[in-house]
Amino acid sequence: MEIAASSTEYIRVTATSRAAGSTVNAAAPPKFAFLPASVTGNPEVADWMTGEWASPHARILIGPSGGATTLEAGEYRVWLAWAAGTEAPVYRAGTLTVY
Repeated sequence: MEIAASSTEYIRVTATSRAAGSTVNAAAPPKFAFLPASVTGNPEVADWMTGEWASPHARILIGPSGGATTLEAGEYRVWLAWAAGTEAPVYRAGTLTVY
């Protein structure tokens, strides 16, 4: 994924349950975290931001014009978490390059 630092747009990640896994709870919004690629480990509680469902995607608006956050140029790991019945999946969903 790539985005200009001056752009405001949705970042989308496909989220589906695995075979025999718990169903994604659409009533509970997904959570996103964007950590610099140099950071190791999982996101901390304060790193998470609330997104929304646009089935089958979890999405969050980022950027300087009303986004949940504005990212400086660099590479970020995109993390996604959501409620799925008794499961609480946390995934590193990919890398976002901000230029």
